[in-house]
Amino acid sequence: MLPVDQLSGTLPASRPTNDDVAFAHIRRMRDSRFPYEIASILPGEYFVSREPMIVYTVLGSCISACIRDPIAEVGGMNHFMLPKPKEGGSDSWGESTRYGSYAMESLINDIIKRGGLKSRLEIKLFGASKIYDGNIDVGANNAKWVLEYLRSEGLTAAKTDLGDVFPRKVYYFTDSGRVLMKKIERVKNQTIFERENEYAGKIKQQVQPAAEDVTLF
Repeated sequence: MLPVDQLSGTLPASRPTNDDVAFAHIRRMRDSRFPYEIASILPGEYFVSREPMIVYTVLGSCISACIRDPIAEVGGMNHFMLPKPKEGGSDSWGESTRYGSYAMESLINDIIKRGGLKSRLEIKLFGASKIYDGNIDVGANNAKWVLEYLRSEGLTAAKTDLGDVFPRKVYYFTDSGRVLMKKIERVKNQTIFERENEYAGKIKQQVQPAAEDVTLF
């Protein structure tokens, strides 16, 4: 069973480090409770590091895959909202890590570029909560898609914590694969709903998908 942390509130900000210019846009933080620098990712982002780091995110209906090569000692995390673009939709690669189909490939490819091997990857999956009213369960669709993606790639998940109705805070240690996870009571935290709702709106404006019966709250 994954350890559950007792952390709450915002983390103190710190200056970005220069260990990997490819992820210079990712917010970095320091916290005296942790031994390593923290990279905080938002929907549509991912982060990979050769150096020991902690990758942090908050998930609602989105999914994060935490992946590392324990031999090469390189690992990272992504955060995606939808499985793949609508058929006939157009989207640039640089903006497409919002989709699982690109987010998974981007994360895995960057780990391999840094010395990892696909056959050695340790994968853990989190998220896919049902945090909205509507006939379509976005979280369940995301969970179904990512598990099928792993099967199609000949990969398996070492750990999954998917579904339920609660958002999750996730802290992933890239060196050890350790995860600290905390489920958040919905009535006490509105930030994740507002963030995903805003992000979903941006996706609709940019790729113009067909209307769906989904209301995030």
